[in-house]
Amino acid sequence: MEQRHLGRTGLRVSRIGLGTLTWGRDTDEHDAADLLKTFWEAGGTLVDTADVYGDGEAEYLLGRLIEGLVPRRDLIISTKAGSVPDPDIRVDCSRGHLLSALDDSLARLGTDYVDIWQIHSWDPRTPLEETLQALDLAVSSGRVRYAGVSNFCGWQLAKAGTWQLAAPGTRTRLAATQLEYSLLQRGIEREVLPAALDLGIGLLPSSPLGRGVLTGKYRNSTPADSRGASEHLAPFVAPYLDDTASRIVDAVTTAADGLAVTPLQVALAWVRDRPGVAAPIVGARNSQQLTAALSVEALSLPDEICRALDDVSVPVHRYPDHDWSTL
Repeated sequence: MEQRHLGRTGLRVSRIGLGTLTWGRDTDEHDAADLLKTFWEAGGTLVDTADVYGDGEAEYLLGRLIEGLVPRRDLIISTKAGSVPDPDIRVDCSRGHLLSALDDSLARLGTDYVDIWQIHSWDPRTPLEETLQALDLAVSSGRVRYAGVSNFCGWQLAKAGTWQLAAPGTRTRLAATQLEYSLLQRGIEREVLPAALDLGIGLLPSSPLGRGVLTGKYRNSTPADSRGASEHLAPFVAPYLDDTASRIVDAVTTAADGLAVTPLQVALAWVRDRPGVAAPIVGARNSQQLTAALSVEALSLPDEICRALDDVSVPVHRYPDHDWSTL
């Protein structure tokens, strides 16, 4: 698998990443082992997790697998901290919580460092400089190699990235930002993506297949074994089952038919090769699904197909995103 630099850093990652959102909950140890082995054998390196996935079980499971299945040195492990189970707070990016959470993640993963550590979400209650200082301390201690953020909007990413660049050699520059990005969700193109490109921050798109909808599996009905039929994941899929999404899925399917490939491959290739993207994160349910996603490695979409998909999925960008004189 082709490797790419993560933003403006020397870190190289596989251009498809493996997500672990369902590990330890819907994905058991046997299936997780199959997924990790399939990914590794295909040349994949970037594995994305978080301290709250499966209430910590995803990290624990990944740690068990890298102990006996895949060499730690062959993987780029990315995890996150800051989300908390308290429904009244939900986010705690204080320095104390973040550093404690990092120690807990390392213990579950069974490693003394993570390659990428991301702040999971913006915390309006904690001063940003306190949150970012936790990244600096984590990197300077050797427990973290590269730092990033997740789910920051445009002004938040620009503020955090600029703060870190203001004291080179002292503060750790942001290497990555992770947000949802697909043909069904192009909102980050308004401000987040321009900020990331300007600051040299690599984008790690989550849900690059539109929460599974872009595979075409929901065109006629909801498969019984799909996430859309799952009691706790159905609300996650539902927003992308409207008429607008249906038109985009139809266009993806038409493109796939013309290229003699699958809708999954078309949708994943589109987001993989967008400007600023380092590696889409794929959350497959089993090794068969993952193999299908990894087969996109051999596909590059023709320019005319990209333009057609851009047109059918274009988000509405008006003032102030566009020059006011064109309004």
